[in-house]
Amino acid sequence: MTIHPTAVVDASATLADGVEIGPFCTVGPGVALAPGVRLVSHVVIQQDTNVGANTTIHPFAVIGGDPQHGGYKGEPVRLEIGENNLIREHCTFNRGTPPHAGVGSGVTRVGSNNLFMTGAHVGHDCVVGDSVTMANNATLGGHVHVGDKVFLGGLCAIHQNGRVGQGAIVGGLAAVTRDVIPYGSVWGNHASLHGLNLIGLKRKGYGKDAVRRLLAAYRDLFEGDGVFAERLDRVEQAYADLPEIMEITSFIRDGGKRPLCLPGAE
Repeated sequence: MTIHPTAVVDASATLADGVEIGPFCTVGPGVALAPGVRLVSHVVIQQDTNVGANTTIHPFAVIGGDPQHGGYKGEPVRLEIGENNLIREHCTFNRGTPPHAGVGSGVTRVGSNNLFMTGAHVGHDCVVGDSVTMANNATLGGHVHVGDKVFLGGLCAIHQNGRVGQGAIVGGLAAVTRDVIPYGSVWGNHASLHGLNLIGLKRKGYGKDAVRRLLAAYRDLFEGDGVFAERLDRVEQAYADLPEIMEITSFIRDGGKRPLCLPGAE
């Protein structure tokens, strides 16, 4: 364990073997840093935050800050960060909000193997999966859920309570006010659905035949005959052997009455 003499570390913080705390960092009360965590310099971990093993945090990031919520009155809330994350300069991750009237979860959760580029923001009560990339200044409002292997383009913003399904891609500058289906590709202001994330699927090893069937299911769901509810039923039956399509249909049903990002949606 290495702590630079200019760093300030609260006596209640827990530091594992192999932790490196660089110049002018601040580690507050209730913070736990797992083995191999590295704070490069000028990093603030405000309080009540767990940082998983081998995570590196770059200068001027503020991690575990108070939730940006007018109703927050200093109650105990937390931030949980997984392993092997790279958090670049000026990122801000907020703790959760207390469960008043069943609204707050009390904790913000970030998974493992993620890349957060400069200025990315994770709001209170968010849940971020694994292998997610948030490009420069991408922003999550409060209570956003982001699935695994999602790419969020630079300067995009996901509206509070929004959901972005696994494997989706959100274009730069997109203003996302509706839920994004798994493996979907959205962009624009306000963002609309522009097909599937074909580049992501190919990078994950999907062959031409598999991609063809996924595209056929997508067309049947979003461009077929009849009302959307009828198409949803038909696609569930016709493509029951495709787990990716079943994930999309389950995602839609789980959203209840939440608005869905659709082709050409305003």
